[in-house]
Amino acid sequence: MLSCTIDVKEDRYVIVMVFPGAFLHADMEDEVHMLHEGNIAELIIKPEPNLYRRHIWHNQKGKPMLYVKLEKALY
Repeated sequence: MLSCTIDVKEDRYVIVMVFPGAFLHADMEDEVHMLHEGNIAELIIKPEPNLYRRHIWHNQKGKPMLYVKLEKALY
């Protein structure tokens, strides 16, 4: 989304292509972890806070952080 904001601000022309199901069945050979920071970390645990709240930690500035392991390829 940030890229789209910059493109609009700089008056660029953008073409977007979507390939349905491109990563739907993609094999992941490596173990991939992702770090979510701030509001996104809080939103991820919102559906089941009692279950996931213990996985949130805060950095030195108090920003909520959450590491997740990807089970499937991310589009």
